[in-house]
Amino acid sequence: MATSPEPHRSRDGRLLIDLALQGGGAHGAFTWGVLDRILEEDWLEIEGISGTSAGAMNGAVLAMGLATGDRSTARELLTAFWRKTSEAARFSPFQRGPLERLTGSWSLDNAPAFITMDLMARLISPYSLGGFAGNPLRDLLCELIDFERLATGPVKLFVTATNVHTGQGRVFRRDEVTVDALLASACLPSMFQAVEIDGIPYWDGGYFGNPTMTPLVRECESNDTFLIQINPVVRPETPRTAREIASRLNEISFNAPLLKELRMMAMMRRVADPGHPEAKALAEMRLHRITSDLMVTLGHSSKLNAEWPFLQMLFEAGRTAAIEFGRAHINDVGVRSTFDIDSLLEGT
Repeated sequence: MATSPEPHRSRDGRLLIDLALQGGGAHGAFTWGVLDRILEEDWLEIEGISGTSAGAMNGAVLAMGLATGDRSTARELLTAFWRKTSEAARFSPFQRGPLERLTGSWSLDNAPAFITMDLMARLISPYSLGGFAGNPLRDLLCELIDFERLATGPVKLFVTATNVHTGQGRVFRRDEVTVDALLASACLPSMFQAVEIDGIPYWDGGYFGNPTMTPLVRECESNDTFLIQINPVVRPETPRTAREIASRLNEISFNAPLLKELRMMAMMRRVADPGHPEAKALAEMRLHRITSDLMVTLGHSSKLNAEWPFLQMLFEAGRTAAIEFGRAHINDVGVRSTFDIDSLLEGT
């Protein structure tokens, strides 16, 4: 790939980077591990974060840590978020069954509560459950995040939610991010009532952008964007059971907006006026993707598994993926893309 122009740097010489964080429930602990490793690199400075669902939670907590302290504070706050999430779910009905524990599977496919919820989601609306449909993360987010402080912090934060009425996405900037915006970004319509903000109901942002890339191009100076992807794009086997089919449909639907946006960005690079500022920003963007084959082995139901050993395993996998990326591409960051989005145009 061609080498792009000199990277933008902070006043003290650190390389500016952006983060694009996917959603995926408990699988977001993988992203926590990646972020923990990135925060160890003093030569990098995070300018912007675009996140959806669990990616929005990770992004907001990280941004809060940097707004109130340093990298160590951000790492500690991320650890606290996931630890408290696990503690809050300790008495959740979504627990692995004896067979899964015996075989070491992290799946909840055979858990009575998951089976019941899966059936109820097709027959009963969250609105029929009254107050039970509230999100348990509300109190935790309010405990860890001072939203006024976040609004004036150094990180440009972008949180995506989907407008229920129009089907369009809304991107909340850092001075608009509230606990409701974060909960809206993670609001699965089969589990929670829509989150109303200024009279408008919102669902999970993954239906529109998972995550939304455009704000990072338009509103950040950084040329290097790290995409932390936790929803598998490719699976080698054909799903055959009803649950496997539903799980794969979930992955496809939550990857589709991101892939569409990346394809559009690749196309705009080819046809846009090179003198247009946005076209110039696209041409100079360097994209890096961090993911893991582990995510292909995890089923949809494990996104509801908040057991601490599972979250720790995902955290370690995220750190390992970030370390392996560094070994392979440390000399490419700030120089060239390591993820070729032009390849997404093949066959379209």
